[in-house]
Amino acid sequence: MTSKVTYLGALRTSSVHQQSGTEIITDAPTDNNGKGAAFSPTDMVANSLATCMLTVMGIKASDLDVDFSGSTAEVTKIMATEPRRISEIHVTFYMSLVADDKVKTILERTGMTCPVHLSLHPEIKQVITFNWK
Repeated sequence: MTSKVTYLGALRTSSVHQQSGTEIITDAPTDNNGKGAAFSPTDMVANSLATCMLTVMGIKASDLDVDFSGSTAEVTKIMATEPRRISEIHVTFYMSLVADDKVKTILERTGMTCPVHLSLHPEIKQVITFNWK
């Protein structure tokens, strides 16, 4: 088992990661009857794309003996209405390192092969931008 999810009431859930005990709280967004006091489930999907891409790029950077620490990503999720679903995810990366074109290409291609990127439905438009120093 990966996690245990409990509905807490008032459109809030608690997810506990079984291996580490780490807890994540979600709330429904304000535009869907919630308080918006935490990530919504769809926010988590969008955020997972960025965290997955940073993780696999970090693995590759380590293989290349390149310090990738401090790289960041800004995530924007866009919802469609009928049916209510994620229609677009925009991820803008700000890379903390100065790299040559070969390393940039390797890291960008690696990011685009992350499991979340490859698992999202093809109708979800993914707009990925890399900004290098």
